[in-house]
Amino acid sequence: MDNKFEIGVSTDGTEDFTTIQDAINEVRDFAEFPVVINIHPGTYIEKVTIPIQKRNIILRGLDRENTVIRYDDYSGKKMENKDVSGQEFHTTYTTYTLRIAGDDCTVENLTIENTAGRVGQAVALHTEGDRIKVLNCNLFGNQDTFYLSKAGVRVFVDNCYIKGTTDFIFGATTAYFQHCTIESLVNSYITAASTTQHDEFGFVFYKCNIVASDNSVNKVYLGRPWRPYAKTVFMQCKLGSHITSAGWDPWAGDKNFPDKHKTAYYAEYKNDGPGAANIDKRIDWSHQLTDVEAQKYTLENIFKDWNPLAK
Repeated sequence: MDNKFEIGVSTDGTEDFTTIQDAINEVRDFAEFPVVINIHPGTYIEKVTIPIQKRNIILRGLDRENTVIRYDDYSGKKMENKDVSGQEFHTTYTTYTLRIAGDDCTVENLTIENTAGRVGQAVALHTEGDRIKVLNCNLFGNQDTFYLSKAGVRVFVDNCYIKGTTDFIFGATTAYFQHCTIESLVNSYITAASTTQHDEFGFVFYKCNIVASDNSVNKVYLGRPWRPYAKTVFMQCKLGSHITSAGWDPWAGDKNFPDKHKTAYYAEYKNDGPGAANIDKRIDWSHQLTDVEAQKYTLENIFKDWNPLAK
């Protein structure tokens, strides 16, 4: 497969491979040019990894709603085999359905699900690589749906539908979300950033639609800090009535980091909708950006030498 730049996957055996993982494994290590893996409609029940030595891979579903990668691992579930450290049970970090460790990879037009249910932490998409693009995808789960795990790397998320329960967008990555729909399934917290002190930007949401699954969901916070220097900004988003007037939560009771609200940075800029109607009641350590302050939250400034919109 070294000289092929497009590979097909289908469940019926009519393409090059019947599993996504087998297709990834055949891509040349440290590929210099993008390799497109075209995934035909079907449900792929497999735990998929793009390892660190695989780069420039594009996983492209041919039908967003009907091309589904699905698995059901969760924290505390017994592993089939012990991992290299001797661990017998899954932790949050091993529950992913799809893990992207390689740089310069893209996933698009796919539904990625963790179907474990409401059993605790259960990740659908786990990213580690730099310059990752997640385009036109559904990311479905409950607690911890989307884990942007690694600090010092960049992820661009466009036109995606992300739903979950608690902390369902979390991690240390610098990530820019635009034109996404973010759906809360219960009263809880949307984000839990763990941005490091050394990273200027954490999570930025731009022109996203923040919604609730039904009327019983009526007390949701935009975020809480997983680590002391968490950074999250919502800009020109539409906030549903389920967003609390306080907006943000300090994650009180964390014995390791009791004063995270003193160093976390949470901000908003020109959001609208009923959830943005009472910004005067936001917690006093959050920020409403001025026009001048908002100017620094551009793709060019956040991602520096990487333009995710470049063809």
